[in-house]
Amino acid sequence: MSRHTVHLIDASLYVFRAWHSVPPEFVDDAGRPVNAVYGFTRFLLDFIDRAQPTYCAVAFDESLTSSFRNAIYPEYKANRELPPEELKLQFAYCKEVAAVLGFAVLSDLSFEADDLIGSLVHMLRPQEFRAVIVSADKDFGQLIGEHDEQWDFGKNVRWDARGVKERLGVHPHQVADYLALTGDAVDNIPGVGGIGAKTAATLLSHFGTLDAIYARIEEIPFLRFRGAAAAYARLKADAALARLSRSLTGIALDAPVPTDAQLLVRGKPDLAGAEALFERLRFGPLTRSRVRAIA
Repeated sequence: MSRHTVHLIDASLYVFRAWHSVPPEFVDDAGRPVNAVYGFTRFLLDFIDRAQPTYCAVAFDESLTSSFRNAIYPEYKANRELPPEELKLQFAYCKEVAAVLGFAVLSDLSFEADDLIGSLVHMLRPQEFRAVIVSADKDFGQLIGEHDEQWDFGKNVRWDARGVKERLGVHPHQVADYLALTGDAVDNIPGVGGIGAKTAATLLSHFGTLDAIYARIEEIPFLRFRGAAAAYARLKADAALARLSRSLTGIALDAPVPTDAQLLVRGKPDLAGAEALFERLRFGPLTRSRVRAIA
């Protein structure tokens, strides 16, 4: 049976990339920086040109300090600086841009973009959809099913479930357990001290899951891999941290998302809305002509 393809874009990644890579010479009609908006707009137009998507959603992070994970672990992402006011404004503009270009725009104060994307994948899979997750974030590996792909748009590299295994050394269904073992410095997830990627992959290859590792932990010193005894001691010492970390690394599949796939069909650009928005953003004729070309 042929499957529909839904493209799910991790917007924040591309907004931040644009903010860091596009010179701050772009300003709106009030003189405020909009370099990230310009770069993100260019990304979306390039994406439309290359992917020609029918079903698509753009997911933004709104829950920088209010995610359900912060209630579990207040230190979650506490190592990250909050975006400055100028970037908050640019995120708001980016949502407007995505909307006038015809995309379904998703955000939530309790669930992160990962959760919104994961919930859409989970909801659409029984409806014979395959997902293409547009992001370079390794966390999304846990969502990749038999027919799905992840697409690092900037590098134009795609991988499937087999690619997840090649990249991380574990299968997609093991990725959340893998991250619970290794921790994630970017999100301030502690993991198990001293357990690196190779050891985590070795343990999961042998035991299958984090729960099985702890259920059969006394077997670990007798396994034939370098550092088995040290791994055993670390896992014993940090058992609580491992389980805490696992409650953070799993992508939620129950976030509030549209249940009707037709709401994800990309509409034609709102030319009048785009013209008014681009006037505020002081975008030039090239960007405007690109939008007219896809209308």
